[in-house]
This record gives sequence, structure tokens and C-alpha cells, in this order.
Amino acid sequence: MGVPAPHFFFSYGGLGPQAPGGVWGDSPKDNGLNNDGIWGITLRACLRRDAFKRGLDGDPAFLPDSQALRYFMFRGIHFWPYGTKIDFVGKRNIALSLSVLAIIASLISVFTVGFNYGIDFAGGIMLEIKTKGVADLGHMRTALDGLGLGEVALQGIGSTGDEVVIRLRQQGGDEEGQTAALNKIKAALGANIEYRRVEVVGPKVGGELVRDGILALGLAILCIGAYLWFRFEWQYGLGGMFALVHDTTTTLGLFSIFHLEFDLTTVAALLTIAGYSINDSVVVYDRVRENLRKYRKVSLIDVLNLSTNETLSRTILTSSTAMLSVVAIYLLGGEVLHGFGLAMIWGIGVGTYSSIYIGMPVLIYFNLRREAIDGEGGEEAALPK
Repeated sequence: MGVPAPHFFFSYGGLGPQAPGGVWGDSPKDNGLNNDGIWGITLRACLRRDAFKRGLDGDPAFLPDSQALRYFMFRGIHFWPYGTKIDFVGKRNIALSLSVLAIIASLISVFTVGFNYGIDFAGGIMLEIKTKGVADLGHMRTALDGLGLGEVALQGIGSTGDEVVIRLRQQGGDEEGQTAALNKIKAALGANIEYRRVEVVGPKVGGELVRDGILALGLAILCIGAYLWFRFEWQYGLGGMFALVHDTTTTLGLFSIFHLEFDLTTVAALLTIAGYSINDSVVVYDRVRENLRKYRKVSLIDVLNLSTNETLSRTILTSSTAMLSVVAIYLLGGEVLHGFGLAMIWGIGVGTYSSIYIGMPVLIYFNLRREAIDGEGGEEAALPK
């Protein structure tokens, strides 16, 4: 049996109006659709909103429309059950202890071990080349070691064996010294080489990039904190800033502890992590403010737990879809984007964690005042069962 047809006009390769009160059959002909150009399907629906509204309100003359609307509308797919009552805030002391340990370990590594700076910051030369046939790394290393340019690092990339990345630390003589060293390398490698990427950075430029990167990250955190302060209350601003400091510090610690290459793409990843993390925090904070107005007699801890559980489905879906993208970047983006992809994978994880276990407890520790956000009023209510 067919489904009652709404007042739609469908274009399914052509334009075919369907009369009200008709029945959708099993073929385009039965449905009043034009078969012309069926493989170039375009589907448009011009909805008579008044008819659907009257049908949904119970008008018998328009019930077929409302029944069809209910049939054709997709029901939401629930990836996480409603009404969860996980005690996130109750675990705040354990979570904060782990976070403090992670931050301390990261700072110790950053100030004692330091970073494995890439060419962008340390200065020097990097070449990405492709050879005809499988690259002979041993022969290349011998030829380059004889140039007297210091330690030369060669790394094969890709799966075909014909792609190589060559790195040298900065040479003497400022920019001119770097260019002279690059010319020597090209001469030693010969003519049968395809140069896909060449970077030459002097020590002065590298130092300026380090300073500018630190300045950009610091200003981003301060501006985000100020935004939260003006949009909500100062406690929210502190919570957001603490969460961002946690996320960026642990990401820096990851690169320092595991001696991963730290370059400009990593700085870009840190700024992206800050934006992602604060977006997640704002969603939860907005629900906290709404629930504080709604449930006036409920304790702050219970309201924070309720708000976190109510936004949990959104948090999981957003983090999962973002994670799929950055995993693809890490796996398929090549050597240049490995650092960016790895930083983003870590940042999405800790950003989701910090919006719950750093940003929320700060509201408790700094005594968020319910009176400051009660201006719009609302009925007193107990928590939902």
C-alpha cells in the first residue's frame, strides 16, 4: 500500500506535479513523476507550509499531508542514550591530579630537554627529492658527508623508495652561507633528481619565527579568555584559559618528550587546538548558564553534571568526526603534515577532556555566583528524573 502524497512538486529529471490526496505508488509513473533524465536525478520539494501545519493540527482535509510529512522526515539517529547521569564533577580531584602531573612533566621536559626544532625555527636547509628508481641512501650520505657541511640527515619517505628528505643544520655566513651550501648539495646529488621541496631558513628568521609563534599563542589564549569573560562571567573566562593552558602545555610536552619535529605546522596545530577546545567549552558553558536559570534550587555541582551529560552526545559526535579528519591528514598527508596531524589528534582528545574536567571544576573552585546570571528568571524546578 502506498503512502498518502503531500502537496509537493517534485523534479525527478523533469517536473511532475502530484495531485493532493493522491497515493504514492511503486513507480515514477504512479507517483506523477517524469521519467525523462532519470539518471540525472534532482529532487526538489516545494512545500505548502499552511497545508502541513493544518494537517498536523488535526484538520481532516489536510491529514494526508501531515501523514506524508511524518513518513518522509528522517528520525534522528541517537549514538548516545538520553538521560545519562555520569558523575563527571565528582571525579574532578582525580582528574585534576592527573592533569597537574601531566603539566609538570611537560614543563620539565620543555625546559630541560627542549624541542627538536625543524628548519623553520632552527634555520638550515631541507630538501625533499625524488630519484629515478629506488634511492641509494648510503651513496647519497657518502657524497654529502664529503662536502664538509656538518651532519646530514637523510630519511626515506613514501612506499615506493624513491622519495628522500635531506636536512642540514644552519651553515655559517647567514643567508649567503645557506645558499652556497644548497648549491653544493645539488651539485653532489647530480642532475637526475627531482626537487619537490626546498627550504632555506637563516638563523635570524628562525629566531623571529619562534618569538612570533609564542606571541601568537599567548595572545590567542588571552583573547579567548576575555571573550568568555564578557559573554558569561569571569569564572568562565578563567575556566576556559586554564583549559587552553592545559591543552597547549601537554601538546608541547608531547613533542618535547618524544623528540618530535617542532615546526610552523605545529604552531598552526596549537592555535587550531585552542579554537577547537574553546568551542567545546562554550557549548557546555552555555548549557550550564541555561540550567542555572532553570533549576534555581539545585546545587551547582548537580547542575554542572546535568549540563555535561546533556551535551555529551554532541561532544562525542563532534570529537569523533573531527578525529576522522585529522587521522586522515596524519596517515595520508605526507611527511610535511605528520606533525600537524599528530598534534591535532592529541589536541582533540585533551581538548574534549579539559572542557569537562578542567573548565567545569574551575566554576566550583572560584565560586560561580548564581545571582549574576539569574536576571532572566524562570520557574523553579527539580532535576529531571
